[in-house]
Amino acid sequence: MLKSLKTTLEMIKIEHTLFALPFAFLGAVLAARGLPSSQQIIWITVAMVGARSAAMAFNRLADREIDAANPRTAMRAIPAGLLSTQFVGLFTLASAMIFFLATFMLNSLTLILSPVALASVLLYSYTKRFTSLSHLVLGWCLSIAPTGAWIAVRGAIDSPVPLLLSLAVMLWTAGFDVIYACQDYEFDVRAGLNSIPQKLGIGRALWIARVLHIGMFAALVAVYALTDLHWLGLLGVIATAVLLIYQHGIVKANDLSRLNAAFFTTNAFVSVILFVTVAADIFLLK
Repeated sequence: MLKSLKTTLEMIKIEHTLFALPFAFLGAVLAARGLPSSQQIIWITVAMVGARSAAMAFNRLADREIDAANPRTAMRAIPAGLLSTQFVGLFTLASAMIFFLATFMLNSLTLILSPVALASVLLYSYTKRFTSLSHLVLGWCLSIAPTGAWIAVRGAIDSPVPLLLSLAVMLWTAGFDVIYACQDYEFDVRAGLNSIPQKLGIGRALWIARVLHIGMFAALVAVYALTDLHWLGLLGVIATAVLLIYQHGIVKANDLSRLNAAFFTTNAFVSVILFVTVAADIFLLK
């Protein structure tokens, strides 16, 4: 049982929740202009974990044949025979039910919009089959987190702040997903899968990722300007820019050897640093 649990957590990459969860907390803290209620924090966390677990498990189901054909992903749980499709399907359903329960416990608007959020994160799994813009669809999926958390706290979208924060998350996610997709360039070409690297080549794709991240930085500056933050919040925005520059500096079209460091380490730092600095700004300098 413990082995199955470990395999399931590896399948859904539970540690990657660090990418999106801090942005959800950031949206909640900005909405409350302080600390949300303990119940709101708990159910926002449950909603995030439920939605992300459902999305990742469904992705593994949808891509099981593609994963089996790709040497990089052939040892994932389903193609390697470590988990059955029936088990993963039931896990997806259970995760979705947990997500809906969490939205019900928050407020009516969160519950009303929850099917849109869940449909987005599930349908993303099929986008590489028909569009090179799947990176932006993934960005849209993660961008739901801060606005969703804002709605969870306030029950409405009554400010441009959550939308700008979601825009920043969408552009950030799309940018790093373009970088990550570069390692599958040759397989995507052979398999007929769509991505920006597959369509334009790795060199041009990396330039598009840079443009996306410049847009992300601009959106963060707008959030900073509209939220009356102080020097701590500004420090977080500047630190994000430095991390993005570092990320693009270590990944080159003719050398993808440090891609995993750029993807996993740098991106986890971006979301955590932004949350910590902005939250500290609100709590300590208000």
